Amino acid sequence: MDYYPVTDLLFSFHLLAALQAQGTTILIMVLLLLFFLSFVLSGAEVAFFSLTHKDINLLRSKQIPPYQRVVDLLEEPKSFLASLLIANSFVNITIIIVSNLLIDNLFNFEQYGAAWVEFIIKVVAVSFMLVLFGEVMPKVLATQNNIRFAKDFGGIVQAMTYLCTGLGKKLVKYSDKLERVLNNKNGNAYSLEELDHAIDITTDNTASENEKNILKGIVKFGNTSVKQVMKTRVDVHGVEEEISFAELVDIVRDLNYSRLPVYKEGLDHITGMIHTKDLLPYLDEPANFNWKSLLRPPFFVHEQKMIEDLLQEFQMKRIHFAVVVDEFGGTSGIITLEDILEEVIGEIKDEFDEEDAGYKKLDEHNYIFEGKMMINDVCKIMNIDLNTFDAQRGESDSMAGLVLEIAGEIPQVNQVIASDEFDFTVLEVAKNRILKVKLTIKEGRDE
Repeated sequence: MDYYPVTDLLFSFHLLAALQAQGTTILIMVLLLLFFLSFVLSGAEVAFFSLTHKDINLLRSKQIPPYQRVVDLLEEPKSFLASLLIANSFVNITIIIVSNLLIDNLFNFEQYGAAWVEFIIKVVAVSFMLVLFGEVMPKVLATQNNIRFAKDFGGIVQAMTYLCTGLGKKLVKYSDKLERVLNNKNGNAYSLEELDHAIDITTDNTASENEKNILKGIVKFGNTSVKQVMKTRVDVHGVEEEISFAELVDIVRDLNYSRLPVYKEGLDHITGMIHTKDLLPYLDEPANFNWKSLLRPPFFVHEQKMIEDLLQEFQMKRIHFAVVVDEFGGTSGIITLEDILEEVIGEIKDEFDEEDAGYKKLDEHNYIFEGKMMINDVCKIMNIDLNTFDAQRGESDSMAGLVLEIAGEIPQVNQVIASDEFDFTVLEVAKNRILKVKLTIKEGRDE
């Protein structure tokens, strides 16, 4: 009897089992690597594009390779995002393919006729793992630690996106073409800058500059929020409700305002509004007169409300004054009917307005602004587009806030902060508050 064929058969069986086990191990290792790459790429999408302009300036100033890598990747955000999404999609598709191969190696569902179990494992279980470890967890982690995530995984992200850069740029190019085609088909798709230019070239020579500005103000009226035109908290004058009637009369006489907010303990707790004309019949009353009985209820508006809607409410309620509150319910400032009208017809001055305009024009390229001046007003004074500083301003609305966003720290006096087409020179600082800023338009800026 020949035993060699049996021996060869057993050897082949063991070899096949060993190869199968080795193949399964390789698939598991590949799958773990793919899940890791999916984790990194999904988190990078949130980490990189949640960085503010201040964060990027901070990273640029450190001059450390991992931080510089983050800055370099964000130089072309559209192409980077497209490459990132392509790489992540490729990895996720590969995860599905490898998962199916691994499951087929581990389980023989046809032998037991359990096709529904195969469906649950291959579709439901794999999808759950992919969503949990490839989407939810990395994005939550990246949201909480965006700078650290971008720094730690920047090298991997750079390598993966490099492989997809060519395809990413082509997709961006095609998407830009599609966007232009759609915009051309949409007759109303004009920017505010284009509309301003249209007003300049279509109005006849008899139209004054003031008339052109009124037309431009009307165009922009519907896109302006309360926060952009309000008087900020630092400029708000109010009265404490515990003062005497005599003190109130003195304050009203000194300020020359027709309406004043009344607060308790602080401006975040406004209890009413006093109208100066309501005081006239009681000027002869004693100092202990209960003037709080004359208070009118305050009218509160959110800082993100459009001034077009607020104007309608002013007309319906027959009021001229509102207290502006932020998302936490604190007082951000005040807004009046005059502030709204000035957005259309320009500055309204009366005999009580101060002559100080809050700025000084040195020449065509240099201006000095007070830190409290609103960014929108700065753009109007310089005759530039209202969206010029949108990329740098963050949540700030004043010149001081803009400088802080760009600098990333409280600057020193005479410190120059460079930003694209402008230089900001801090002229005056008091108690960590920027009071005056010199703004210089760099030579060669396209008007």
